[in-house]
Amino acid sequence: MKQSQLFTKTSKQIPSGETSRNAQLLIQAGFVQKELAGAYVYFPLGLRVLNKVNTVIREEMNAAGGQELFMTALQDKGIWEASGRWSDDVVDNWFKTSLKSGAELGLAFTHEEPLAKHLKQFVSSYKDLPFSVYQIQVKYRNELRAKAGLLRGREFYMKDLYSFSKDKEEHEVFYEKMKDVYMRVFDRLGLGDKTYITISNGGSFSKYSYEFQTICEAGEDVIYVLDEKERLAINKDDVNAETLKDFGVEVDIESLQSFKSIEVGDIYSLGTKFSEPADLMYTGEDGKKHPVYMGSYGMSPTRLLGTIVEAMADDKGMVWPKDVAPFTVHLLSLSSKDEAVQGRIDSVSTEIYDELTSAGVEVLWDDRDISPGAKFGDSDLIGIPLRLVVSSKTLEQDSVEWKERHLDAMDMLNVDAVIEKVKSFASEGAVA
Repeated sequence: MKQSQLFTKTSKQIPSGETSRNAQLLIQAGFVQKELAGAYVYFPLGLRVLNKVNTVIREEMNAAGGQELFMTALQDKGIWEASGRWSDDVVDNWFKTSLKSGAELGLAFTHEEPLAKHLKQFVSSYKDLPFSVYQIQVKYRNELRAKAGLLRGREFYMKDLYSFSKDKEEHEVFYEKMKDVYMRVFDRLGLGDKTYITISNGGSFSKYSYEFQTICEAGEDVIYVLDEKERLAINKDDVNAETLKDFGVEVDIESLQSFKSIEVGDIYSLGTKFSEPADLMYTGEDGKKHPVYMGSYGMSPTRLLGTIVEAMADDKGMVWPKDVAPFTVHLLSLSSKDEAVQGRIDSVSTEIYDELTSAGVEVLWDDRDISPGAKFGDSDLIGIPLRLVVSSKTLEQDSVEWKERHLDAMDMLNVDAVIEKVKSFASEGAVA
């Protein structure tokens, strides 16, 4: 894409009413815009990143055996009454509405109940189990106070996966596997070295569950790191002798350092809490009816996008990992008053752009007629992993300036060599 054709513009002004770093930078760079508190519009650059986050998640869920589907947001209250979760006294963040006929509806904040209902027609025997399904879909939660930009919203993307097993033992095999699956997602998003599998309260589902917490000063939670090698931590709210004993942890919590963190995922053992009210049963090898044993596994792509910004941005702007960056290369052509030199700049820039895009490398070409300072400032703000600069000074050395966003150093590469090096750079793993 040529930047002159991109309808969004960057801004030097911090958006009023935004106190979170992720929302400030994303709005300034033209990635998103606030529609209302807790709901954001995704412009082309922001949507490119969000789609890539979704792709990383989708690839890892598919590799784990998950089958993708897509559920409705509109929900009949009947199935939620059966599980006890329609009442505002039980779930206080429902968005509820009604049909013209007067029938009440809800906008789904999760999908355990409807899935259990729909899967009844496909599960009858132990031979039908186990399996898992997932979706990446907009969720709605009527938060009392939407805050922290993309980290806590009223309308947001959620990847919710659900597992269906014959019993607890079969469920736990998949449950344990999902810890590694989630960590692979975070590794690919550039968050792996900051993210910990975190022991937490299981809420209404089970005694304990696991969260995935990314260390970041913008976080609302606090964790203690129990085992750096195993990436294991415990949520400060759940620290007590009984919890530590149950998990076989022998450590003096007072000796551990605490960190603020952002919850970027969670996995729950649901047991038969939702299968029994929905009559989701199977006939076992013993010829008897048994309720299906369920689990749920959530992560929010939009929250992850905001977390990447919070955890990786510097004082100049955003720093995107290659797997989710809107483009891999930001090509800057600096203007010259000398027509002959300008012709050479245009020719070399066009050659680089055409060859890289033909090779499948995603390039944003800043071909705008603005000052070099403005181009460099925008490039730092937008945060694309690799910046190439073509100017009169670089061409005096028959070279192109090479600058990786997360590094301070820059190099000069021969024009003829830069194409192949960029191709190699693009094919390497994500930048942490």
